[in-house]
Amino acid sequence: MKVFDAAAVHAALPWSYLITALSQAHRSAMPVSDVMVQDDPAGSGNQFITLPGWVPGGPVAVKMVGVFPGNERLSPPQPNVQGLVAMFDGSTGAPLLVADGAAMTARKTAGDSALGASLLARKDAEVLLVVGAGALAPHFAAAHMAARPSLKRVLIWNRTTSKAEAVAAGLQSDGVDAQAVIDIDAAVEQADIITCVTMSDRTLVKGALLKPGTHLDLVGAYMTSLRETDEAALARGRIFVDTRRGMENTGDLGSALASGIFRADAIAGDHFDLAQGKVEGRQSPDEITIFKNVGGAHLDVFTAIALNEAA
Repeated sequence: MKVFDAAAVHAALPWSYLITALSQAHRSAMPVSDVMVQDDPAGSGNQFITLPGWVPGGPVAVKMVGVFPGNERLSPPQPNVQGLVAMFDGSTGAPLLVADGAAMTARKTAGDSALGASLLARKDAEVLLVVGAGALAPHFAAAHMAARPSLKRVLIWNRTTSKAEAVAAGLQSDGVDAQAVIDIDAAVEQADIITCVTMSDRTLVKGALLKPGTHLDLVGAYMTSLRETDEAALARGRIFVDTRRGMENTGDLGSALASGIFRADAIAGDHFDLAQGKVEGRQSPDEITIFKNVGGAHLDVFTAIALNEAA
């Protein structure tokens, strides 16, 4: 059985490799998957989540992860999401690997959005705006730059400007032209690709400010009480998801579906449709595309398979 700590996970899954692996995985059937969420019986608001997935004729992967929102305030801080991913042989049940869950979550989540950008963003996109400066922000910046090598500049916005400055400094140390910005509206008007990785419960990206040809990647609003954009964006853009399964439980899309602003059949396609050529991605240079990163256990399975094959 192979064991991967966080550094080994990141080293084994460079973005270009992972984007290609995820694209290839979506050319086959959706794995059987499930999710079990347990709330802390002490009432802290913390959760422990188990996500098993099984590829037909292939391996089984299980992510076991804690969601502890207060971890970032610890001294020293810890990731809010951490745990383990394990993969088993689908024929014998034998364990094949175990890997750091936080690193796997970062890779599969950013890789999922980067795959969306590779299929939907303009090939000449130059300015990336990262909304949010948490632990995932540097991964999303790097993943989108791998998906669209045309990107020349990265803007970082966060409600706490010092956090945006820290993320920008880290990117600068890697040779990226990155800067923290204070005015999110002005940054939205400049950006060709916008990726939102926040825990916001109110609109951050105003749809009216999106310029023609923008690709908007919505990640952070994972439940209906959260949101990162508004109805104007949904009305202006052609909307895609990684998977339709569970999208009604997410922010942005879930609330719009519940209110009747748009119907589920207005979704242009998902990653399976795009990878299998069932639907067309970007149709024109001026089209606004919106990708909702819903997530799911199938992505953990795909990423575990990519890790096992890379090793």
